[in-house]
Amino acid sequence: MSSKNHRRIFFLVLFFTGACIGQSIRKLDNTRISSADLNTKIETLIKAANVQGLAVAVFNDNKPVYAKTFGYKNIRTKEPIKMDTNMYGASLSKPVFATMVMRLVEEGILDLDKPLQDYLPKPIYEYTPTKKWHDNYKDLKDDPAYRKITARMCLDHTSGFPNWRWTEPDQKLRVKTTSGSRYSYSGEGLVYLQVVLEYYLNKPLEELMREYVFIPLQMNNSSYTWQPRFEKDYCMGHQSNGELYEKDKDNDARSASTLETTFEDYILFTKAILTNQLLKKSTTDEMFRQQVKIRSVAQFGPLSVKDSEANDSINLGYGLGWGLLTTPYGTGAFKEGHGDGFQHYSILFPKAGIGIIIMSNSDNAESIFKELLETAIGDTYTPWQWENYIPYNLKKQ
Repeated sequence: MSSKNHRRIFFLVLFFTGACIGQSIRKLDNTRISSADLNTKIETLIKAANVQGLAVAVFNDNKPVYAKTFGYKNIRTKEPIKMDTNMYGASLSKPVFATMVMRLVEEGILDLDKPLQDYLPKPIYEYTPTKKWHDNYKDLKDDPAYRKITARMCLDHTSGFPNWRWTEPDQKLRVKTTSGSRYSYSGEGLVYLQVVLEYYLNKPLEELMREYVFIPLQMNNSSYTWQPRFEKDYCMGHQSNGELYEKDKDNDARSASTLETTFEDYILFTKAILTNQLLKKSTTDEMFRQQVKIRSVAQFGPLSVKDSEANDSINLGYGLGWGLLTTPYGTGAFKEGHGDGFQHYSILFPKAGIGIIIMSNSDNAESIFKELLETAIGDTYTPWQWENYIPYNLKKQ
């Protein structure tokens, strides 16, 4: 039987056993909700918050037991989202990339704690840029602090780089805080690691991802650049008022932000993480071990540089590619995705074997995440205020 047929049978079994009426879903506290009741709740939420499209998968015993899509890939045409409809992954790009990096670590190709500059025969700012902007490191010529940055610092967001250089007043890249000292979310850090690996291994990001993640997992509809085959079925992003964003199809491949994927493919990735299909258990454990504690009031904005004890009760921190929190049910490993018209969230509780994936093509989706997490898996631990996941009914007040 072909791999394609194996894949199709897997999702047919998933659909008829996980999303069918009467299937019981176990939550963290061992209470249960039927798939029919979860369907009803989700339909109520997306209507109340004006969410154009949504996909939700729930894992029990480290395998998917519920997977369903709701709403439209394009509100104008009323075409539905399907399991294999292309969807922009935004920052869900990061844990997929981190998994590839950890495979390189397992093979002895990369040392997490060796300064990345030491892998290159010349300073990174001497390389001639070939992309639109992200591989241009000329700003670092007079900033020797970058030489201390390691792969671990890039993966746990302590590189010291800003999130993106174009958010700086002068749009120049610099090390803003002492590398390794403080959590500060940085797409630039992940991209710096990517570019060093591309130079060091003489392979582009797309080739590395295919070799280490996409092909082994049969993620046949995933890529870090737009592919012509995606044209036949893809999601449009929707603004909060329901208007469409223009679809961005000309991005260079960036480890932090340009993943194009499908709900089906991201389920395969998540299952692989939960079952150590790609990585040794010890490697996954290291990914899910706190590398840095987070005390910031908020993840982004002015409050990201101010500290608070608000999240000490969940021991909020960061691992390698994943945010982490501590609960009575073990570690929760989470990752957000946020871009124009696309809002996603995933959290896994490996000890309990429970997890959830939420993917949406609507700017309103984050307003239902808190209630959806509580309803579907009993997750009352996700720091929704720190994430700025303000519920839709509070926004109206």
